[in-house]
Parts: sequence; structure tokens; C-alpha cells
Amino acid sequence: MAENTTEVIVGGAVLAAAVGFAIYAGQIAGLSAGGDSYALKASFRSLEGVSVGTDVRLAGVKVGTVTDVALNPQTFRADTEVSVARNIVIPDDSAIIISSEGLLGGNFVEIMPGGSPFNFEADAEITDTQGAVSLISLLLKFVSGGDPK
Repeated sequence: MAENTTEVIVGGAVLAAAVGFAIYAGQIAGLSAGGDSYALKASFRSLEGVSVGTDVRLAGVKVGTVTDVALNPQTFRADTEVSVARNIVIPDDSAIIISSEGLLGGNFVEIMPGGSPFNFEADAEITDTQGAVSLISLLLKFVSGGDPK
């Protein structure tokens, strides 16, 4: 009987540790209930290196994630939805760009705040966008001394 009690206690401790780890991992990854963020939309010419789950940063600080990416068949652009923390207000003249963490680093979405006194509402579209810049295109432009076509 003592062995069964010990096994149950150890099993319960392992289960509690697993649940605690899952909650902690969810918080670190930015997963939480939907009530503490709002969605913004943007349309990019190129989303190279960005997918669902990619960080959205403001001044280098993570403020959200990319939640949806779809190709618009009429405009041939990447329609994107990002989720931003509700306590972050973004001026309605802000820009959203695809930035790189360095030569070998990944890409992320960066919000460049504007100076407007008015802010984006939930589900608003950011129209000032800049897509990903291809490193190969930049190198070709540099080597050839002109615009690669």
C-alpha cells in the first residue's frame, strides 16, 4: 500500500510540473487569451522570411506576433494580420516593415511609429508598408553598380 501512495504522489508531482512548464512556455511564446491584444492588417509586396508566429517589434521590443498570412489573388500581395498587445497604442500614420536581425539572422515585423495624435483601432489596416529586401538583390546591385532586373 505504501508503494501505491508513493507512486501516486510522484505521478501527481510530475503532472503538476508538466502543467506548470506548459503554462510557462505559453507565456514565453506570447500565447494567451485573446482579450489582451488587438488585430491590425497590412499588405506587403514581399514577406520573405516571415510566417505565422513571427515577432512584431516596436523599438526592438516584442509587442505582438504575426497571426495570419494569405496571398491576395487580385493584388498578388501578401495580406497579413498581426496581433498587438492591447496596452500598446500605435499612431495611425505609423509604418510597418519587414526587418532583418542581421546577415544570418531571421526576419521580423517592425512597427515604425508616426506622430499622429490619433491611434489605430482594432482591425484597422496599416497602409504604409515596406516588404522584405532580398540580400541577393542588394549584392547584385552592388556588384553590377546598377539596378538588377
